[in-house]
Amino acid sequence: MNRFWISSMLAAALACPAWGQKVEVEKPDRDKIIHVQTALNHLTILEMSQPVDTVAVGSPVFRVEWRGSKVFIEPTEPDVATNLFVWTAAGRFNYELDPAGIVPQMVFAIDQPTADPPKAASVATRSSDATDPSPGEVLIAAKPIQLLGRIPDKNRVAFYLTDSLERDGEVFIRYTIRNETKKAYVPGSPQVWALETPRYRESLYTLANSQLSPDQAARLKSKGEIPLEIAQSELKSERIDPGRETTGVVAIKLGSMPDGPKILRVIFLAGPKGPIAATLVL
Repeated sequence: MNRFWISSMLAAALACPAWGQKVEVEKPDRDKIIHVQTALNHLTILEMSQPVDTVAVGSPVFRVEWRGSKVFIEPTEPDVATNLFVWTAAGRFNYELDPAGIVPQMVFAIDQPTADPPKAASVATRSSDATDPSPGEVLIAAKPIQLLGRIPDKNRVAFYLTDSLERDGEVFIRYTIRNETKKAYVPGSPQVWALETPRYRESLYTLANSQLSPDQAARLKSKGEIPLEIAQSELKSERIDPGRETTGVVAIKLGSMPDGPKILRVIFLAGPKGPIAATLVL
C-alpha cells in the first residue's frame, strides 16, 4: 500500500507545472506594453516572429543581446525596473522589464506567433515594389547611425556616417564629410574593409548601427581585414571648400559574411594628414 501511495505522489508531482514558471504567447501589438518578470542568474527569451533589427534598453542593469529573431534578457542586479524596445520589420514592440524577482514567478519565454502570410493578390501587387522601392520607402526603412564617442573636427576633415539600409545582400551607407581645414579637400573614392572575427570590450550586439569614434575604434581587435566590393558610390560635391560639407552614399556588397555583428571601415585615402576612416558596427 505504501508503494502505491508513493508512486501516485511522484506521478502527480511530475504532472504539475514547475513552481509556476511561465512560457507565454503574445500576439504582435505595437500599441501594447508587455511586462516581463525576470530572475537573477536566469535568462528570459523573447521569440519574435521576424528577425530583430535592433533593440534599446533603458538601463545597463539588464544585459540584453539578440540573434536572429531571439532576444535574450538577463538582470544583473535586483530592485531595478526599466523599459525595452525591440524593432523588427513589422515595427516597434514595447516591454517593461520588472525588477528581478524569485524564480517561481519569472517568465522563461514569451513567444510571438507568426503572422498570417499576405494574400496572393497582395504579393502580386507589391512584387514590383520589392525590387524597385520608392524613395519614400527607402527613407522610411533607413536606420539612423548613432555616434559612440566624439570625432574631433577642429582644423581637420571630419567623417560622419548618418544612415544605413541593408537590402538584397548590400548595405547602403549615407555619410557627411565636413572640411574644417584652411584648404579645399577632394575626397576621391572610398574603400571599404570588414574586420575578421571582431572583438570589443562590450557586446557588439548592443552597438548595432553605431559609428565608433577613433578612440573607441582603436580598442577593437580582429584577426585581420577583408576588402569588400563597392557596388556604387556617389558624392554630392567632389570638392569641399574650407568650412563647408557635403554628403555621399556608398553601396557595399556584403557577400557571404558570417551571421552576427559586422564591423565595416569606410576609408578615404586622400586626407590632408593621412587616410580618413569611419568605423561602423552593423
